[in-house]
Amino acid sequence: MCVINAGEKLRKLEKEKGIVIRFVIGHSATPGGVLDRAVDSEDAEHKDFLRLKHVEGYHELSTKTRLYFSTAVSIWDAEFYLKVDDDVHLNLGMLTSTLAKYRSKPRIYIGCMKSGPVLSQKEDKYYEPEYRKFGEDGNKYFRHATGQLYAISKDLAAYISINSPILHRYANEDVSLGSWLLGLEVEHVDERSMCCGTPPDCEWKAQAGNVCVASFDWSCSGICNSVRRMKEVHDSCGEGEGAVWNVDL
Repeated sequence: MCVINAGEKLRKLEKEKGIVIRFVIGHSATPGGVLDRAVDSEDAEHKDFLRLKHVEGYHELSTKTRLYFSTAVSIWDAEFYLKVDDDVHLNLGMLTSTLAKYRSKPRIYIGCMKSGPVLSQKEDKYYEPEYRKFGEDGNKYFRHATGQLYAISKDLAAYISINSPILHRYANEDVSLGSWLLGLEVEHVDERSMCCGTPPDCEWKAQAGNVCVASFDWSCSGICNSVRRMKEVHDSCGEGEGAVWNVDL
């Protein structure tokens, strides 16, 4: 029996399908600490991290997103660059086949588009300190892809890389990305299969033949109790182990 470890699976995906998957992470506020050493150890074994020159922190996600796209473009020549939160269930085959439909589009921004209220109260989780830029109290943001999962085409990732020093960062990274693309000739694709709910929602859709690209709980901005429930969601909503290998690219 041959057992393939995570690192070998990643290399097989890269070689045979051109799909590169990495955990994207910066460094802790105390370089060389326990967390950094643990990440270094796993990366040495599996080669599954993209390390950024960035200090991790929830309020630094816009900076991290900008740096991620700039770094990824400099390393990999890809048709699409994506960001997926690690507490989201993802069907890689469905994601790949969905993106393949848009390969002929030079400037495309794909995700579950939304336009939520601009929160002006400091006690709100998604408080926007620059709320006055968006007009009167009660106004909504421009439409942008929700932050759990989105994809942009190569030209847009290159644009972010080239203009990185002058791209403004808002408090929320999904808003920041949307603002960087707002004034460009970009096609926004509202792909609702990228934001299915967890069972029973994604399960019913799978049973009907409409397997979701991604599933999560809106109330938690990811799968609630994801460590405990991820396998449960996968068992109900997963596409099958070999799905990605059957996608014709």
